[in-house]
Amino acid sequence: MDFYDSDLFNYLVLPFLIFLARIVDVSIGTLRIVFISRGKKILAPVLGFFEVLVWIIVVSKVMQNAVGMPAYIGYAAGFAMGNYLGMLIEEKLAIGVVVIRIITAQDAMDLRKALADAGFGITAIDAEGAKGKVDVIFTTVKRQDLSLVVDIIRKIQPKAFYSVEDVKFVSEGIFPAHKSYRKRGIGAVFNWRLGK
Repeated sequence: MDFYDSDLFNYLVLPFLIFLARIVDVSIGTLRIVFISRGKKILAPVLGFFEVLVWIIVVSKVMQNAVGMPAYIGYAAGFAMGNYLGMLIEEKLAIGVVVIRIITAQDAMDLRKALADAGFGITAIDAEGAKGKVDVIFTTVKRQDLSLVVDIIRKIQPKAFYSVEDVKFVSEGIFPAHKSYRKRGIGAVFNWRLGK
């Protein structure tokens, strides 16, 4: 009996190959869509090329022999896992820029100072909320710096409302240089913890 006609191949090996092929194909596709939304005009087409290449070479060949529920489950599971891994990879790459809107009913001077001391540019306005006067702070940061900004907000104004939104293009702004910023930013976090 030929291995490719065996139950082991049809119920285990083939579904697993389909699962792996779909993970690669869909992960690349997920990254491509994210990069399109972020305006990455070179990276998105390159990923599109490899996505289609994987589909033509691997997925279409493997799917020709796919018959039965195990193969279909492998296909669906690979699609789901590919989406998850694509998003995870994109999150780890942290490419792009985001705008953070911070709204607080408390005095925001400490928060403004902390963000400025960490090297971030801010724009602050007085506004009116549903329950009275609020301070609104806008800052545009690189996505790789988002966790530090959120940490600053949570340490100084834990009850502040904030939202984060992707920005497709940025023409100018104040973005800290990473080497000096990291030292100042981490030092600033330690200073808050020590009450300085």
